[in-house]
Amino acid sequence: MSVIDFKISDEGVLLNQSTKKEKTIRHVGYFSSSCSAKKIQIGLCLLLVELCERFTFFEVVCNMIPFCTVKLGYRNYQAAILNLCFIGTSILSPVFAGWLADVCLGRNKLLYICLFLHFLGTALLSVVAFPLEDVYVGTYHVVTHVAQEEQNRLFYAALLTICLGTGGIRAIVCPLGAYSLQEYGSKKQMSFFNWFYWLTNLNATIVFLGISYIQHSGAQALVLIIPFMSTLMALITLHMMYWKLIYQPEKCCSLLTTFEVFVNALKTCCLRYCHLGRDGTSWLDHAKENTGGGYSELHVEGAKVLLLLFPLFTFQLLYRTCIMQIPSGYYLQTMNSNLHLDGFLLPVAAMNVISILPLLILVPFMEYFSTCLLPSKRNGPFLLACIIAGNLTAALSVMVAGFFEIHRKHFPAVEQTLLGKVLTVSSMPYFHLVLQYILLGVAETLVNPAVSVISYKFVPSSIRGTSMSFLTLFNGLGCFTGALLVELVYLISEGNWFPNTLNKGNLESFFFFLASLTLLNVLGFWSVSQRYCNLNHFNAQKIGGSNLEETFLLHEKSLKFYGSIQEFSSSIDLWETAL
Repeated sequence: MSVIDFKISDEGVLLNQSTKKEKTIRHVGYFSSSCSAKKIQIGLCLLLVELCERFTFFEVVCNMIPFCTVKLGYRNYQAAILNLCFIGTSILSPVFAGWLADVCLGRNKLLYICLFLHFLGTALLSVVAFPLEDVYVGTYHVVTHVAQEEQNRLFYAALLTICLGTGGIRAIVCPLGAYSLQEYGSKKQMSFFNWFYWLTNLNATIVFLGISYIQHSGAQALVLIIPFMSTLMALITLHMMYWKLIYQPEKCCSLLTTFEVFVNALKTCCLRYCHLGRDGTSWLDHAKENTGGGYSELHVEGAKVLLLLFPLFTFQLLYRTCIMQIPSGYYLQTMNSNLHLDGFLLPVAAMNVISILPLLILVPFMEYFSTCLLPSKRNGPFLLACIIAGNLTAALSVMVAGFFEIHRKHFPAVEQTLLGKVLTVSSMPYFHLVLQYILLGVAETLVNPAVSVISYKFVPSSIRGTSMSFLTLFNGLGCFTGALLVELVYLISEGNWFPNTLNKGNLESFFFFLASLTLLNVLGFWSVSQRYCNLNHFNAQKIGGSNLEETFLLHEKSLKFYGSIQEFSSSIDLWETAL
């Protein structure tokens, strides 16, 4: 064989390899473009579903206290408790719905049920709870009238069905988008949560502006828009189900399994009459299979890590109670202030936008500060400092609310029309209350991303979903803590600290009392905060058997995105954060 033959053969091999390589590049490029198009489609659907669901939820929250006090004749503390319980139930229902989907019904069947319940609740709320006084059907004039007792029952039924429907939708369609964070470092995880909450609150700002316009327009728009938003959300969700665009999370150590580990360990200790923590071992070790328990070592060690996070979650209860003053005590203050400005009646929902503005403004500056100026400070102590500063800011906001309540009662009384009823309120302009709303917005900017990063980074990947569920659980319990505190304060003070007529009581005493409890809460959290300085605590402890699982999960996560077989993006951008 001549040299020429070798050259021709080599050229053919090179040409063949080049052709194959070009085809491979084209195939990968085509797959990458299709994957990007799928991401955009998923992102748009998720944003629209989130927008519709949050619109309905905040519409109920913003109108709850005015409707209950003016239309149903509830006392102020009863309306505040009902609003807090509705918010708390809506926060907790996704945790229950996620467990129900995985254990009993299945995700698709539960989603169909929740979509129906959500539409049923919005229809009941529009027709019964917020009825139009006059309805024209063609040329016939119909006067709608529902008895007070029947209206209350249907109102509660509507609230319950909306809570259940919201739980399934948020658990299955709109879960916290932290599933694809396994391969990123703590810096990008902090960036993710910063921008995640920024986008969430941008969405909330749009929602509150829309609700403000509806409150200004009147009940006619309210009756039509709520069922329409629920129907639109259902259609988008059905589209996502048909094209299989809904994320399918992996099954791992669930919230219920963790509670069962705790119960099994306590039961074993009690049956054996053994002391908790004898010989320096944890009492949870009694739940291991090799010590007579019923759970594997991986489940027990994961429960140990979650147990270390309990103080962090517990100290967030009073902080969440402060944040929940916006839909309770702050709303009452705003309703009893002068809402008129140059002939324009300010909708109550517009004050929520004021509390969101600090987050929308500060997050980009905080991101630049922690990324460019002090990139090495995004560690445990920095996050703990943010949490403590946020709690102090929340306490300061409640204290400022108390001082403005004293200031409000010194203004002469004027008459103001709200929901078609003339009320006697203070002539103090509403913009005097802006500072307390802004301070709560600053507190949320500091606390929420920091707590989320600690809850996510402090635990192994196998139980990170469970850790986020625990955080959601305690956020919901914070709402019920606020409702319980309002009830206790009302009973102990005999209605003086949470009065039905603000000018005849001392609502400022309740604010000062809550601020004092929050300051004590900050001191308690500071005393135990050192245990969260090392965010890599789990890996540092080298819990047996987990490092291998961490490695497998790390490689598996890098190969998945909503059913994809390859991950092309190597960094978190703003659009992926929205997912």
